Amino acid sequence: MSQNDSDTIRVVLVTGPSGAGRSTSIKVLEDLGFEAIDNLPLHLMPRLLDGPGPHRPLALGVDTRNRDFSTAALLDLIEQLARRSATDLSVLYLDCQSDILLRRFSETRRRHPLAPAESPEIGVARELDLMTPIRDIADALIDTSELNVHQLRAEIERRFLTGAGGRLAVSVQSFSYKRGLPRGIDMVFDCRFLRNPYWHPPLRMLDGRDPRVVAHVRADDRFDSFFDRVLDLTQMLLPAYVEEGKSHLSIAFGCTGGQHRSVVLAETLAKALAEAGQQVSIRHRELNGRQANERPS
Repeated sequence: MSQNDSDTIRVVLVTGPSGAGRSTSIKVLEDLGFEAIDNLPLHLMPRLLDGPGPHRPLALGVDTRNRDFSTAALLDLIEQLARRSATDLSVLYLDCQSDILLRRFSETRRRHPLAPAESPEIGVARELDLMTPIRDIADALIDTSELNVHQLRAEIERRFLTGAGGRLAVSVQSFSYKRGLPRGIDMVFDCRFLRNPYWHPPLRMLDGRDPRVVAHVRADDRFDSFFDRVLDLTQMLLPAYVEEGKSHLSIAFGCTGGQHRSVVLAETLAKALAEAGQQVSIRHRELNGRQANERPS
């Protein structure tokens, strides 16, 4: 159901493992005009939606610390809320790699809520096991492993900022296949077949934002044909995603090192979509990884 329907309340269920950024995300949503409620018992959430109150969008925080939490109970709650005709539900899952979660607990010296008398490793493993079925059904997934609090805020704002006229927000990013696929990506394109600036010494230490690297990659006879097809496919799919009620589409380009070819493609597509009037953000995972980190909580 449309978010613009006056009888419909927008609900974002915010969840994920401890330390992945759930608390930060809820605070950002509150700043965006959501009424934020954290760790309400699961069985009370349907009653909350039935009760009186202003028709503000709701951000409901849920994790394994909820009094009546279980994987089955949370799955059942999500199914209940999704069936309600007056509720426009999104499930936002804050994901994070296990080694990063362990580092965050080590840095803060906090005990893990699922292993208060044991090692954080045990707690992280237990919680990820419990949360995996929730992650699998989430319609919005943000991997915070390499995001600082400012980057996480920007990502939340891009996806959930109210008053954006119902436009689909598109994020485009580059990555290195050596470090694996990014999480939460809708469309992935491999551009390792294009000529690689790495093997041209004057370009090796530059990245795909430099005009000399752009010219080198675009000189490949296959570039224009490949890019035109990607752009046509993206523009064909955007209206379909809007019709399906999605608020965000993520597109990624991968190459060997995530420094040259994938960056050129990501920058080129983002520019083309922006010129067509699309709301676009861009992130280069490997280039951004060089910056100092301030981790979300």
